Amino acid sequence: MIEKTLGHYEITSQLGKGGMGEVYQAKDQKLGRDVAIKILPEEFAKDADRVTRFQREAKLLASLNHPNIAAIHGLEESGGTNCLVLELVEGETL
Repeated sequence: MIEKTLGHYEITSQLGKGGMGEVYQAKDQKLGRDVAIKILPEEFAKDADRVTRFQREAKLLASLNHPNIAAIHGLEESGGTNCLVLELVEGETL
């Protein structure tokens, strides 16, 4: 995914990987800021239940506003890839 583009986001590096997706650092080409992008793996993107859970996660994050929770900037789909666009928080890996 490194150096690929999803919509107007250019993937620059991988930040982590877990059970529900992979997280990358990307550059928002429209607003000129760095963001975190969580991508739903291809095998999950074919599962309607997983996509619904991913969308539910986005809605839940959008409803929260707290200094210890990364803000969500959007729920995107580009070329069949589903992703959450999140605030990039610098610091240690948890």
